[in-house]
Amino acid sequence: MIRSLLPVVAGLLLALSAGAQKKDLRARIDEAADKIEPKTIAWRRDFHLHPELGNREFRTSKIIADHLRSLGMEVRTGVGKTGVVGILRGARPGPVIGLRADMDGLPLVERTPVPFASKDTTTYNGQPVGVMHACGHDSHMAIMMSVAEILAGMRSELKGTVKFIFQPAEEGPPNGEEGGAALMIKEGVMDDPKVDVVFGLHINSSTETGKIKYRSGGAMAASDWFTIKVRGKGSHGSQPWAGVDPVIVSAQIIEGLQTIISRQTELTKDAAVISVCTLNGGVRSNILPEEVDMTGTIRTLDSAMRLDIHERIRRTAMKIAEGSGATAIVNIYPKTLITYNDPGLVRKMQPSLQRTAGEGNLVWMDAMTGSEDFSFFGEKAPSFFFFLGGMRKGQDPRTAFPHHTPDFMIDESGFKLGVRAFCNLVFDYADAR
Repeated sequence: MIRSLLPVVAGLLLALSAGAQKKDLRARIDEAADKIEPKTIAWRRDFHLHPELGNREFRTSKIIADHLRSLGMEVRTGVGKTGVVGILRGARPGPVIGLRADMDGLPLVERTPVPFASKDTTTYNGQPVGVMHACGHDSHMAIMMSVAEILAGMRSELKGTVKFIFQPAEEGPPNGEEGGAALMIKEGVMDDPKVDVVFGLHINSSTETGKIKYRSGGAMAASDWFTIKVRGKGSHGSQPWAGVDPVIVSAQIIEGLQTIISRQTELTKDAAVISVCTLNGGVRSNILPEEVDMTGTIRTLDSAMRLDIHERIRRTAMKIAEGSGATAIVNIYPKTLITYNDPGLVRKMQPSLQRTAGEGNLVWMDAMTGSEDFSFFGEKAPSFFFFLGGMRKGQDPRTAFPHHTPDFMIDESGFKLGVRAFCNLVFDYADAR
């Protein structure tokens, strides 16, 4: 009887030992995240003070590459123009895990009161602009540089390989250039060694620090941009009947596009958005122009709905123009895919995030109509993209300045949770394989 119980007892002791080791590992990660926090914040502030636009992240990429080299990693630069890839090989066999952080700022003049606010200016698509980290990419880089340092110090316990992907031009490259995740993938970032799974995070200015938001399946929308050129016939402003007014036709097209969403799209299935964001035509208040140009964006969370809306936009614009004797030329440009969190991967890693964030701090989120070109990595390997709280505790989310605005602010106390989350995901995924 006693002999028959020995294997059970041995297995129980082994499980208890493994559990204790895992608990000790998490405690060491917590301690390391506490210790590196001042450096995390310092890196973030430096990047914030010196932002660079997409495909122009020269200073940024050098800082990152130098840091990864100092940790003894294999480092590849110039991937996707200015991207940096660090490869950390663990001492034990295991999977290849990709972690991604984006690098680029936005063409905005900063208004925040912080002492490290950007004063930089540059030229974007031929126009003079300010430059600002108005989406949190400075935070993402600082968090991942900290993760790299912690994991490099735990290399002897690491199973498999971690590929740190610092990606340029997430917000889109300048006109006429390739860039972003799609270009990095085209240049082989998910190969040699082949990535088995990829994780990404995004700080959020309206989510309280200490919280993580996540979703399985479609989490963020596909983004497509469109242009519509309406061609009419010019005339004196006092004699509109002598021409074909492209301004009034454009107004009718804008209203018609909204009925695609409000009357033709099954919104109980998934959300969709069509927004006309620019409208340009004419040079003088008494001359009806020959042409009007408009541009906008389309956001969809369902692939079939996406294609259907594209076709409806073309048909609506062309038929409305035709009805007035004008013509409409419609072009649609795919930008990002649906950011899809692999359900099996989410189920597997949800406990890791729950332990890291603590009871009540891992929150299920609704799908967002914002977009992310992290979505392209998800075409190559199972992916999981989640949101990290960056709003001051106790603040009303309605008062938080949105991303992509001159007043965008982030509470730096939230960074440490992102560092811990990435580190724990790496170890927990490798153990769960």
